[in-house]
Amino acid sequence: MKTSQKIIEYIREHRQVTGQELTDYLGITDRGVRKQLFTLLKQGILTKKGHPPIVYYQINDSLKERTKSSGLNKRIIGIIDKNYLFITPRGEKLVGLIGFASWCKKQDLPLEKTAYEYVAMLEKFAQYKKRGFIEGLAKLRGTYPQVFLDSLYYLDFYSIDRFGKTKLGQLLLYAKQSQQTALMSELIDAFTSTIEKLIKLKGITSVGFIPPTVKRQVQFMSVLKKRLRLKLRYIVIQKIKSEVAIPQKSLGKLADRIENARHSIVVNDKSSHNNILLIDDAVGSGATLNETARQMREKGIVDGKIIGLAIVGSFKGFDVISEV
Repeated sequence: MKTSQKIIEYIREHRQVTGQELTDYLGITDRGVRKQLFTLLKQGILTKKGHPPIVYYQINDSLKERTKSSGLNKRIIGIIDKNYLFITPRGEKLVGLIGFASWCKKQDLPLEKTAYEYVAMLEKFAQYKKRGFIEGLAKLRGTYPQVFLDSLYYLDFYSIDRFGKTKLGQLLLYAKQSQQTALMSELIDAFTSTIEKLIKLKGITSVGFIPPTVKRQVQFMSVLKKRLRLKLRYIVIQKIKSEVAIPQKSLGKLADRIENARHSIVVNDKSSHNNILLIDDAVGSGATLNETARQMREKGIVDGKIIGLAIVGSFKGFDVISEV
């Protein structure tokens, strides 16, 4: 019997086990067990709960849902495997068809019919993406009397009709809420090459990161800046503390968001820059990015263009992404 099958049978019998239990049972090295577990997790056969040093592995109950997908062709399965992510109430990350089948079961929806509807919805939203980017400047121009950005791009929408948060949207939300550096790194690695492509495409020479408004022990933007390792000039952008900290995401009115950004964001830089890339994690109203660009224009520190980039953005005109 193969080692992987021995692991499956042992876990099936004992329901949930640790890596050390498997090492003792199989009589092989820790590294060998970790390699087997990594493969079984990636295939969706197993799930895990907990974090080192306490991690338990168990059979993925959702695996049986795959057997119901025989009516789906390879193209549909491939698209779902690439784009879908479901975070269960237990905190399990179910990727692709396994996750989609679990979500359908939870929503009491027929898998095959819903799968085709999901792919059709993805294809509808895909028309907004060119070269891997979604153009968002038109939304700002329809919202503000004056826009100071030359371009605005999203890597993906935060959510889509009916099916909720996208894969990037969910990863961003749970990475920030869980404060897990490993999850943040996984998310960042997924889009690093796309950001590098934009930098080359637009001739970017300087970069600024929009500072967070919510105090957290691990700040996503700090991890992002460190992990990207961009060989560019950095612009200092600061978030000024007030007597009472008011996060942008807590404000529902556009006028309030504009006022908040104007009195909390400061571009603390006097040097000259050519083409600037401003990076934010999520764009709802775009008030912070537009205000930052306004200050750069008024200070006269930019000779070229100011490009805004968000990991995710809202699809509708003025939309509040309050969760992140």
